[in-house]
Order: sequence, then C-alpha cells, then structure tokens
Amino acid sequence: MNSTNISFLSDQYRYIVIEGNIGAGKTSLAQKLANDAGALLVLEEFAENTFLPQFYKDPLKYAFPLELSFLAARFNQLKQQFHDSGKQLIISDYHIRKSLLFAQTNLENEELALYQSFYDIVTAQLPEPDLVIYLDKGISKLKSNIRTRGREFENNISETYLSNLQNAYHSLLQNQTFPKQLIINTDNMDFVNNENHYKFIINQLNTLKV
Repeated sequence: MNSTNISFLSDQYRYIVIEGNIGAGKTSLAQKLANDAGALLVLEEFAENTFLPQFYKDPLKYAFPLELSFLAARFNQLKQQFHDSGKQLIISDYHIRKSLLFAQTNLENEELALYQSFYDIVTAQLPEPDLVIYLDKGISKLKSNIRTRGREFENNISETYLSNLQNAYHSLLQNQTFPKQLIINTDNMDFVNNENHYKFIINQLNTLKV
C-alpha cells in the first residue's frame, strides 16, 4: 500500500485527533497524515503560552492561569477552524478533553471545581472527533524525545509527572466512549524516518474502515 494514498480518511472522517503524553509524537504524526490526506492541520499553539515556562518552574503558582489560558486558546482555535474548514477533513494534534485531563492532574480541588465550570461551557460548543488515535509510549522513551527536541522549559519535567499524565490518559481511554479510537504502541517505532513504521499506522487506520 502506498503510504501517501490515504484519501480514505477524507472519505470516512470529518475530524481526527492524535493524542498522547508529552513527547509521544502527536504533532509529527498529525503533520504527516494531514499532508498525505490533504487535510486541514490544527496544531496546538503551546509556544505562545507565556505561562508554560513559568509553570514548569513553579507549578503551584502558575497551574491555574496556565490551564485556563490553554482552555481558552484551544477552544478559540478549534471553533475558528471548524468555522473555516467547510467540508475539509480536520486533523489535530490535541483533543479539547486534554484540557480537563491536565487540569485534574495539576489543580487543587477548589481550583478544579471552578475550572470545570468553564470547561463544561466551552466544550459543549465543540464536536467530538470521529476518530481518536492515541500514541502509547513508555516514560523512558518520552523523556528521550523531550530531551531530543530541546525545549528548555521542558527540562524540569519529571518522570513522576509524566507517569501521572500517562495514568490519566489510560483511564480516559478506558472510560470515555469515542466513536472510534485506535491505540498504537510506538515504543519501537519511528514513523517520521522509517516508512515501514508509518505504513504500519496507515494499515491500522485502513482496518477501521470495516
């Protein structure tokens, strides 16, 4: 199968999300799939969030403004993209549900209760993706990827923090009902540089057509 011939994605789906822990490869896969499928690519604008570097230095102080700012940015971005996309397939490297997942990991109970009220209001205005692709990668591999991409503000991310997020994601996948979901273990995969690994993912997607 030609890995670039994935027009079936546009035929079958309107909105696809790539999810996974920090450093799982979400953006890289979203870029490849969107390019090959001729889809509209939506990437999280984390670099524009001024609270993020501060959060990694002082989580207790900056967790609440960080999570609120991410929720607002993600909502505004997605709502605008859905407005502009027409019938074009959208492929994104995040699900709005990650906002609540990270908030549940980072916020104290009173802050979380307030955050939840905002979350419920904004997410009710967004559609669910037709397909969620989750990239499951071990903590040591995540740490390696984080080091390789060299974002200075991520240097202080601990294995404990990654493990907490990993557990939260796994719980979400077990308890949340998505129209379709595909979980791919990518510990031994390099779908950016190894065409066979990328073809494996395409083949997995192809089996979902049935």
